[in-house]
Order: sequence, then C-alpha cells, then structure tokens
Amino acid sequence: IDLYKQRKWLYFGGGENSQRANQAVTVTDHGNKFAFIGCNIAGPPAVWATSSKPGAAKCDLESLAGEIGRLRGQGYLVIATFQYYESYDPTPLPIHYRDFRAISDAGAVIVSGSQAHLPQAMELRDNRFIHYGLGNLFFDQMETNWPQTRNAFIDRHVFYAGKYLGVELLTTRLEDYTRPRPMSAAERAEELRMIFDVSNWKIDPKKE
Repeated sequence: IDLYKQRKWLYFGGGENSQRANQAVTVTDHGNKFAFIGCNIAGPPAVWATSSKPGAAKCDLESLAGEIGRLRGQGYLVIATFQYYESYDPTPLPIHYRDFRAISDAGAVIVSGSQAHLPQAMELRDNRFIHYGLGNLFFDQMETNWPQTRNAFIDRHVFYAGKYLGVELLTTRLEDYTRPRPMSAAERAEELRMIFDVSNWKIDPKKE
C-alpha cells in the first residue's frame, strides 16, 4: 500500500483497515464521474481486512448496495467488482445471479467478476452490464481438465457525457503459462458463440 501511495496509484477493494477497504475510489475524467468499489466474498478469512489489519474488503452486500445507491445519487457511474465463489462453468451459479443482479439493481452500471478461472456469461439489465467472470488473464491453470481456463476477456468500456455506451469485448488465450495473446478469428468466434449461448440478454429485468 505504501508503494501504491508513493506512485499515486488509486486502489479499491482492499486497504489499510476494513473502513478504508470498503471505501470507493472516485475519479472525474472529461466530465464523467466514476466510482470504483469492490469486495471479496470467498475469503479465506485470513485475507479480509479488520479494524486493525490490512487486507481485502469483506463483502457486506446490504452495505455495498447502500453505498452504490448513494454514489449513484451523486451522479457517479459506479463500477463494482466481485472476488466471488469459484465455478468452473461458463454458466454462473444461482448465487452468482442473485448477488451480481442485486448489486446491478442497486445502481452499478457495470458489475464484473474477477474470480473466474474461465470466462463466464454476460447480462444486460436496463442498460447496465454484468460480466460474471473474465477468466485467467495474466497467468494460471494452463493445463486443466477445462481448456477454457486458457481463455479470458478484457472488457473495454465506453462512456460519453455521463452515460455508459457499451463494451468492446477483447478475447485472449494464454500461452507458456504467463503470456496472453489475442485469439485468432476462429478461436474468438468459438469463444463468443459459447459465451453468448449461455448469456442472458434480457434488457428489462421486470420481465424476468
């Protein structure tokens, strides 16, 4: 954390203590107001920050939803990230759907899962975007029973004049354990087809 501060790097989802770990980071750029907030629900407990120990922010979904609503009320575009329970399946677990959707409905314009070791489904909710898992980006699990653990998404989000316009989906495949590369056209088509097939593209959550 001291190194982050020396370099003037912003950080969220963790901190010197539990109070700091649960605080959002706010940024204004070209007139757009952003708030970044995140938490770790999976643990293990030893990694969670306490009142006297640094670490990751432990998820309190009710408190998180309230803070997101407050920030949204102040005009921030809220981006929320989860370190969540692991699942080796492109289709999220029921608990993933429940909690990611709750945070989206609280006002987060983007909800993104950082935990997934393979890419998972996406969802639109009233012009808000959920990506349940991006996959392994920089390293890990080259050789598993799930070849998709070599695949990952980099989501490049586009904002203009205080509005979220959409996402560009960049796809990568891991080589030599630590070298992501852009997917070939055939690899990308196969990955997108699989992910889109398990994704929920309903725009109006009231129609569920």
